[in-house]
Amino acid sequence: MKILYLMTAPPPAVAGTDAVIQEAELLRSRFGGERVCLVPSSKPRAHFPRTFYGLHRFTAIRRLERETDLHHIYAAELHFFPLLRFLKKPIVYTVVSGLSGQKRLPGSNVLRRLGAIVVPSRSDLERLAEMGLANGHVIRPGIDLSRFHQAPPGPRSELVLMAGSAPWTRKQFRTKGIDTLLRVARKMPFLKLVLLWRGLWLEEIRGRVKALELADRVEIIDKWVDISRVLPRVHAAVVLADKQKLVKAYPHSLLEALAGGRPVLVSHCISMAEYVRETGCGEVVQGVEEVDLFRKIQNLRENYDDYQRQATRVGKRDFSQESLVATYRDLYESLRGSH
Repeated sequence: MKILYLMTAPPPAVAGTDAVIQEAELLRSRFGGERVCLVPSSKPRAHFPRTFYGLHRFTAIRRLERETDLHHIYAAELHFFPLLRFLKKPIVYTVVSGLSGQKRLPGSNVLRRLGAIVVPSRSDLERLAEMGLANGHVIRPGIDLSRFHQAPPGPRSELVLMAGSAPWTRKQFRTKGIDTLLRVARKMPFLKLVLLWRGLWLEEIRGRVKALELADRVEIIDKWVDISRVLPRVHAAVVLADKQKLVKAYPHSLLEALAGGRPVLVSHCISMAEYVRETGCGEVVQGVEEVDLFRKIQNLRENYDDYQRQATRVGKRDFSQESLVATYRDLYESLRGSH
């Protein structure tokens, strides 16, 4: 079986730090095929109309399609790109961030042309069903759980938060809650931050940390790093956003934290918040709101043993690579058999 993986975001500046590409590469290693970026610019978040995604690679994509069984496209939102109309093989469309933050969806007629629409949550699946669509599937992401050991956390005199999903743009210092985290750290002397960076805006974050006099309590890791080696010295992980489409539905840094027995904090608009509420493995924050984050960090610290117990219980249960690959294999086979 050969799959053509179509990506709607360029690779990160630091290789190995983008969860979506990691998942696509995992599947490609198991099923074969090629990976093509549909965005003509290598600059993250460069403004380019979605209507033209992939058209600069149209000839190459059509050539690759002759040796392809299926297409698998990853995109933050559900959008029927014009390129898809010209593809002959079945299409799997994975909605990376989920549907709840997307007010308007493409019409059901064009969405029925997709072989499968993969969403991260049951509520997303229900929304597709309400449109009369029967091609929706819920598939959770998977990570290599064997790399993680659930070591006891460090001293309780401090609270160390590992923050993932670094900004692609200057604006995202606000919309991804980095500024909020820094302001809260300024007010909480016991709080330390480990920021997982990815090669962009390094001097900007250093300047903001220095301006708030937090250099002794903020560590910036601006390279690929084995998270399993970082987790023993942190207490929890956090990913914030004010809009769902800004981050993956299940950020890998949070899944890795759970695998290491560490609770998580996540904004309510991120699809993973639904899972965090159901399992009690962390706290859900109101967007990037400073007062609420302050309160949730306090609650996490005061009830840390309970949250860590739940994180340890679910961390190695729900997000295995084996389950991810097996589920996609069944989906791929069903579509290939129907074509």
